[in-house]
Amino acid sequence: MIRYALVAVLALAVSAPASKYEAEIEAWRAQREARLKADGGWLTVAGLSWLKEGDSRFGSDKASDIVLPASVAAHAGVLSFHEGKTRFRLEPGVKGEAGGKPVTSGLLQADSSREEDVLSLGRVTLEVIERGGRFGVRVKDMDSEHRKAFVGLRWYPVDESFRVTARFVPAPGTVKIVNVLGQVSDMQRPGRLEFSLKGQQLSIDPVLEEPEAKELFIIFRDQTAPKETYGAGRFLYTDLPKDGVVVLDFNKAYSPPCAFTAYATCPLPPKQNRLPLRIEAGEKDPRVLH
Repeated sequence: MIRYALVAVLALAVSAPASKYEAEIEAWRAQREARLKADGGWLTVAGLSWLKEGDSRFGSDKASDIVLPASVAAHAGVLSFHEGKTRFRLEPGVKGEAGGKPVTSGLLQADSSREEDVLSLGRVTLEVIERGGRFGVRVKDMDSEHRKAFVGLRWYPVDESFRVTARFVPAPGTVKIVNVLGQVSDMQRPGRLEFSLKGQQLSIDPVLEEPEAKELFIIFRDQTAPKETYGAGRFLYTDLPKDGVVVLDFNKAYSPPCAFTAYATCPLPPKQNRLPLRIEAGEKDPRVLH
């Protein structure tokens, strides 16, 4: 009886979080995975079609300009794109919703607008995205096979040594960020972060995703890529500088959407954010098993 009690105690000791910090990171990771698996998450992305001036027919018919999953009518409707505006018209008998209300036609605002619209056709949605002046339709399928087959994220063990305090050096300007489409955009850089990690003195450039952003956005790559972490790099968010310092917690580094779908338009790390060391913390490449 005593031996079994000891085994139970040891099992609990092994499975329980080692510290409040580890529990915090594990909770953050659970939320990260929940967002990924949620309705509308990146696992539901099923297509991306770039719009041309004029009309584009959409439906499950393979001859459609925008081919949708089989759950949608063969000929569901038409998107009319003109001078940056995208309007839709559903075929008679096709049921659609936008903003929680039944619709048969209307305007779809792009994600570059504060009033982004989503057209729902049952379990399938259409959203207009804008990238560098180019407009496209991103399709999501809540019943996608990719979503059903997902077995979960993989992480390095939580290691508090990868939570470091960086000195914020003000250096207002812009950083040229290239995305996977080869498009280049200038993103606002408020300054540079200087820090020490594993005995090395390093620096990295964060950017702001929008002028009024409440967080710093960091796109980086390290020497664990591409064999262990996603080859194109990883993302990390931090609080804005306070009293000249920023906390970088690489245990919260995660893979960009491009690690989960070919229909994303991820930004790539600038040269100065390609770090010359292994950061064995955060999320591993979900496509690599080892």
